[in-house]
Amino acid sequence: MSWHPQYRSSKFRHVFGKPASKENCYDSVPITRSVHDNHFCAVNPHFIAVVTECAGGGAFLVIPLHQTGKLDPHYPKVCGHRGNVLDVKWNPFDDFEIASCSEDATIKIWSIPKQLLTRNLTACRKELVGHARRVGLVEWHPTAADILFSAGYDYKVMIWNLDTKESVITSPMRTISCHQDVILSMSFNTNGSLLATTCKDRKIRVIDPRAGTVLQEANYKGHRASKVLFLGNLKKLMSTGTSRWNNRQVALWDQDDLSVPLLEEDLDGSSGVLFPFYDADTSMLYVVGKGDGNIRYYEVSADKPHLSYLTEYRSYNPQKGIGVMPKRGLDVSSCEIFRFYKLITTKSLIEPISMIVPRRSESYQEDIYPPTAGAQPSLTAQEWLSGMNQDPILVSLRPGSELLRPHPLPAGRPVFHSMAPASPRLLNQAEKLAAEDGWRSSSLLEEKTPRWAAEHRLEEKKSWLTNGFDVFECPPPKTENELLQMFYRQQEEIRRLRELLTQREVQAKQLELEIKNLRMGSEQL
Repeated sequence: MSWHPQYRSSKFRHVFGKPASKENCYDSVPITRSVHDNHFCAVNPHFIAVVTECAGGGAFLVIPLHQTGKLDPHYPKVCGHRGNVLDVKWNPFDDFEIASCSEDATIKIWSIPKQLLTRNLTACRKELVGHARRVGLVEWHPTAADILFSAGYDYKVMIWNLDTKESVITSPMRTISCHQDVILSMSFNTNGSLLATTCKDRKIRVIDPRAGTVLQEANYKGHRASKVLFLGNLKKLMSTGTSRWNNRQVALWDQDDLSVPLLEEDLDGSSGVLFPFYDADTSMLYVVGKGDGNIRYYEVSADKPHLSYLTEYRSYNPQKGIGVMPKRGLDVSSCEIFRFYKLITTKSLIEPISMIVPRRSESYQEDIYPPTAGAQPSLTAQEWLSGMNQDPILVSLRPGSELLRPHPLPAGRPVFHSMAPASPRLLNQAEKLAAEDGWRSSSLLEEKTPRWAAEHRLEEKKSWLTNGFDVFECPPPKTENELLQMFYRQQEEIRRLRELLTQREVQAKQLELEIKNLRMGSEQL
């Protein structure tokens, strides 16, 4: 018998990690030195939030994503907590709203202004008071608007409804009290109907969050779990922790049967906590170790062997924490499928690392960018609390594509607008169509609007500009690819404007001829 090596075909076998250049990193950032096992960093397409060192309370920095380079030592902070900030999370449906929790046993919701911060932000939009001890974790619901989960050192998980007019909320909608020790991590399934948690008692629990009941509990002694993660629609859980011999390991579980893991794999003998990240669009699992310099990544499948090791990104700089960019903020022109923001305390540096699929073509790669979760909720808070479940609303990452809404929103449902920047070319086309149709609503609105309101809007618009450049709508190109794309867009726009100018010139000549004919006719009469 001839021996055949096991070969597995995969489009992600050659994925590699590409660190950003020095000028595209965030330097001189005073990263927190807290020993809490959290990410300490949250990212969205507009901002990066980092927990920082601060005397006399807790604070974090909110830095515009494109403001790279050395950070001003007096850069304004978001500071309102009386104790150290332990976790920060951006609202997935509002890029200008962030939640933070602290050792002062409170959770605060902050509205970040669109213009750059000029002084410390101390006034929060809402304050949630309910935990008896410090709050270690916060998580937003993946499909319902204004639903926030918090886990405290009082062994309770609280569910908060932010869709109220009150600025201080003292009573949560639900309290889950099934844990016997400190909660170490929380994770939702795709539609947010199930919550998985790990606890200091090393047990994994799958909970119905609305009823507060435990559906499954793992009592397996061979794996002491510290972090847990739902694996998309595979109906499986991935946990990281330690084995009986204190080796770091990952374990795969069936979410309907937590008696024995489907797979256990030892990684190494280090002591840092392992943070798992799963990309449901590519079925790739990334494992990041606290205090490590490397990032391991695997491909997950529903069939055995379930977990296929691809390779790892290696670096000499150990990470204190890590942030992850949502899929809608990735650079699809360079085939980027994931992006980390690595906190390097030893250098006071935040280093972006792009995971890239090597492709020769620069066109949009449909096979590696399936429809992904967008920035619009599929449920309101009341609908979710009443028992409804709905999958996320999907969007295509193709530039200029429309929202893929699987189900129409019911009448009366408020529409939440995504904060993704609109294409200038599309805006120009809309203006042209409006002018051709004789639409004058904007001019009528200007007549009805008082002059001071128009001046205020103009001043607000000016405040968004840096050196006459809008940092939110059209960031400056940083790579040769982006520069070429911007050049081609400008060439197309110039060509369109030339055609429009030619049409206007022809119309002007026709009008001149008509005027000349009318004059000649009047002279003959």
